[in-house]
Amino acid sequence: MPRNESVFTWAAPPLKFGAGALDELGAEVAARQAKSCLILTDPGVRGTGIPDRALDSIRAAGVKSEIFDGVGVEPTDASIDEAVAYARQQEWDCFVAIGGGSAIDTAKAVNLLTTHPGELLDFVTPPIGAGKAPWLPLKPLIAVPTTAGTGSESTTICVVDLLGLHLKAGVSHPSLRPSLAVVDPRTTITLPSEVTAASGMDVLSHALESYTSVAFDAKPAPEEPMKRPAFCGSNPISDVWCEMALTLVGKHLRAAVLNGRDLTARTQMALASTYAGTGFGNAGTHLPHANAYPIAGAVKQYRAAGYPEMPMVPHGQAVSATAAEVFRWTYPASPERHLHAAHLLSGGQTFTTTDGADALPHVLTELMADIQMPRGLHAFGYGDEDIDTLVDGTLKQTRQLAVVPRPVTRAALEDIFRRSL
Repeated sequence: MPRNESVFTWAAPPLKFGAGALDELGAEVAARQAKSCLILTDPGVRGTGIPDRALDSIRAAGVKSEIFDGVGVEPTDASIDEAVAYARQQEWDCFVAIGGGSAIDTAKAVNLLTTHPGELLDFVTPPIGAGKAPWLPLKPLIAVPTTAGTGSESTTICVVDLLGLHLKAGVSHPSLRPSLAVVDPRTTITLPSEVTAASGMDVLSHALESYTSVAFDAKPAPEEPMKRPAFCGSNPISDVWCEMALTLVGKHLRAAVLNGRDLTARTQMALASTYAGTGFGNAGTHLPHANAYPIAGAVKQYRAAGYPEMPMVPHGQAVSATAAEVFRWTYPASPERHLHAAHLLSGGQTFTTTDGADALPHVLTELMADIQMPRGLHAFGYGDEDIDTLVDGTLKQTRQLAVVPRPVTRAALEDIFRRSL
């Protein structure tokens, strides 16, 4: 019988946090002995002026720099190919990503594919891609998040929408983790309320999924110690950060959505995002994220308010769409954790086994209603006829499925999707 794991790994990038952190970007790039630096962002973030402030700071430090502002919102293999082609036109000593998860994930892919031969699918997690591990050094990557949500500034993960497969998938390796996270809460003030809400639900889902993932010592030990998966399962260090994130989201997300200029709420949500990122970047996300990839990848006509005019389900909306039913289903695996999560998220309400599996879904749906999140998969245009497609997509997400706290069956997924319609 295979022995159980007895070791967990935990890592996070250095962090520079606070109002004014953005203005120190040039000094940070120069400190890495870089002579050239490519900034990657999207047109919407470019329009805020934040990337150009960063450009001025980097150039003032004596470093040659340019901005690539063609990052795709919810990046696809096509948009990443475009960014890689731009970056390959010359040698860069350093990369800076400014934006949400789309910009940071794109920069991770650019860093990987400008330092390694091959294409993105060579590195995507099996069974969708070949799952190659990077074998050459990557360049320094500084991540500057402008949303309080993705946590990508803390993680080893790059997520991409594979257009030909109508599916999202990921690349995951420790060398993709940014060299530095620069978090300046002022950069989030101009976020539309809809984006704030979706990003905040991503923070929440990161924390809840990591906190309720399978315990690291309840998994089989790896055959080779240096080939442990990036997601190790819930562990004592990630638990601390996830609990803090849940408390902050419960207390401040509503205020951040309702009044974007509330700097206290913005700062606390930026902290929550950082806490949850360091938590899930090690413990891992599970079923709401696994379900989110086909929900986003198979979208046909849905257009989200506050986002570019194109068919897309924003990541935070996609992960929250099945969250209530997932946590109802995972409850028996760790009732005490689900009840404690509901306690933290609700601001201190007491829940007992009498409330049972309904406690956490109740708190979640109340919060989602307050911040006007889309209600149910029907809102995205999905119906009973799409359940097989969605289940097929979830079953391909091996990275997330490895830390689900209960055995995942096709029948269980069908029920979760159907109850989430």
